[in-house]
Amino acid sequence: MFFLFSEDPRTICDQQFFSELMKEASDVVGYFSSRVKHLLHLHISPGLHRYVLRLGQCFRSDRQTLTQEGRILIEYIAMNAIAMRKILKKYDKVHSSVNGENFKSRMHAEHIELLHSPWIIELGAFYLNSTELDSCELDGVYGHFSCHLNMNKDVMTLILPDSIKLEYALTCAICLDFVFNPYALSCGHIFCKSCACSAASVMNFQGLKAASPESKCPICREVGVYSKAVRMLELDLLMKRRCKDYWRERLASERVETLKQSKEYWNLQSTYAIGLL
Repeated sequence: MFFLFSEDPRTICDQQFFSELMKEASDVVGYFSSRVKHLLHLHISPGLHRYVLRLGQCFRSDRQTLTQEGRILIEYIAMNAIAMRKILKKYDKVHSSVNGENFKSRMHAEHIELLHSPWIIELGAFYLNSTELDSCELDGVYGHFSCHLNMNKDVMTLILPDSIKLEYALTCAICLDFVFNPYALSCGHIFCKSCACSAASVMNFQGLKAASPESKCPICREVGVYSKAVRMLELDLLMKRRCKDYWRERLASERVETLKQSKEYWNLQSTYAIGLL
């Protein structure tokens, strides 16, 4: 008796394996992002709001505890990324395939890469802001996290075992300067708010959420990336602390530009309204 398979059993197993792996990666990224958001909310929130939030935490979220949780979260995502890398490498070696490499490309396309989330940059900035250091050691994974800001190269660097070295560029691809009042689009690319607004053809005071759903990222050209843009407050705070003069100059120039745009906008609105009378 012969059995006819419409699909290779190995292909079915591969699909199930990578489907489960994608779910695991999504769960890790989702948990990591939610914990980082909560942590940064406790750190950045205004006085009264912060007090209420910490009251709900039974006063356990003091500065030392927040800093320790930040370190744990960095180590959490790093260890999961290392484990994922080893699983995919082993899979390709055992099966003599490139499916593991292809899976990495799929993760990139769906924005769930473990070590390429803007939340890692925010978490790193938070940790450096909390400790007032330029670098920190990651004991749990024996790695190193640092930030270097200078006129030649503006990067955050994460060094992990297995020769993993990741550099997160902090230069805006539009103005080619340090990112100021930075926002991360949902595709992961980071820009100054004013530069991103200009690229999306909206005014500074309107904000990125006013961008058309058809607006594209200036780098990857993906559409619909502005509606869920994340304001990177910790990174901006790090810039303010490390580059005070530059930060003040950019703040002053952005205020002038925002005021200019506001006046032009309302003048146009007034002219339009008068024309309708």
